[in-house]
Amino acid sequence: MTGISDLDPQATDPLSDWGLPGWTYGNERFFKEEQDKILRPSWQIVCHLNDVPKSGDFHTLDFLGESVVVLRARDGGVRAFTNVCRHRGARLVDGPSGNCGKGGSRIVCPYHAWTYDLEGRLIGVPMRDDYPALEMDKQGLVKVDVEIYRGFVFVRLEGDGPSVAEMMAPYDHELAPYRFEELQPFGRVTLRPRTVNWKNISDNYSDGLHIPIAHPGLTRLFGKGYGVEAQPWVDKMWGQLIDEPSNNPSERLYQDILPDVPHLPPERKRLWTYFKLWPNFAFDIYPDQVDFMQFIPVSATQTLIREIAYALPDDRREMKAARYLNWRINRQVNTEDTVLVARVQEGMASRTFTAGPLASSEVSLRSFGRKMRALIPEARLDRPPTGW
Repeated sequence: MTGISDLDPQATDPLSDWGLPGWTYGNERFFKEEQDKILRPSWQIVCHLNDVPKSGDFHTLDFLGESVVVLRARDGGVRAFTNVCRHRGARLVDGPSGNCGKGGSRIVCPYHAWTYDLEGRLIGVPMRDDYPALEMDKQGLVKVDVEIYRGFVFVRLEGDGPSVAEMMAPYDHELAPYRFEELQPFGRVTLRPRTVNWKNISDNYSDGLHIPIAHPGLTRLFGKGYGVEAQPWVDKMWGQLIDEPSNNPSERLYQDILPDVPHLPPERKRLWTYFKLWPNFAFDIYPDQVDFMQFIPVSATQTLIREIAYALPDDRREMKAARYLNWRINRQVNTEDTVLVARVQEGMASRTFTAGPLASSEVSLRSFGRKMRALIPEARLDRPPTGW
């Protein structure tokens, strides 16, 4: 069985001129295959180190029926565990973020008060002698793989394969000037439910052909200069702000007041860059802030878009205004994309739709489809297999 660790993302594919068949965007059995072969073995972004500054601070991620808690340990490092007590399976901590309490030194289960330290060790059980089978050293919290990449915290439920750093290696030098490690949360995590398949959101994010047709605001900002390219594990999209004033007030004001960012090289001071990493999350990088966007699959036709913005401390009025205008501009882009992706999801439900041809410029969709077909061979079929 092919897994992510031995997948050659650049391998030849006789179907590379074609998109994935429509049935793969709504079939529950195919979604089960995706969970096992693609999603559970992939890295998922949780938060930034500056989201958990103190001992006992935590962030959680609900993903594919698992709750993962990332927390700051007493030694300053970060640990990740499944958010599940080893006694009766109760969830240990609640909410997207918080502090473990008890001086930030331990986790106490709210059901029976089993207690764990920040290394996940079981350190307290009421009426311990009443458990004949209990072995304290074997009932610690279940660890989850964790990776820190430029200050951002990622977890992986199972499997192996390239690290986030390895996936981002072709573009790591482009991220260096943005001082990712110093970023502070700007706002809060938001969850936006969408009644579409996660791949449709992912495809749309990396699609450059629809920009001049469906996003007039981005076209006013970038002109014809929107670019798309694909590396083995990451897609890159970008647009340089043009000098011609937009006729939209928010866009024109953003063009006018975006202040100089001294630590950025000249070619990046007015550049918007997007990186989408395999399989389902992305960084939106602007001169004024950095966002992450994660497409969390819920079912074959339901997805949660999870996102938050980060920024370097900057009290300039112009920068505060630029960040607000950035939000206004991209809120409109998100509204346009929501309509577009819903249209595609509805159309793909038709039994008349199989797989559409891809343009040679659709490098990101080609790369994504190639990896999907390698990991789930049924994706090569125009129709679902019998019984699916």
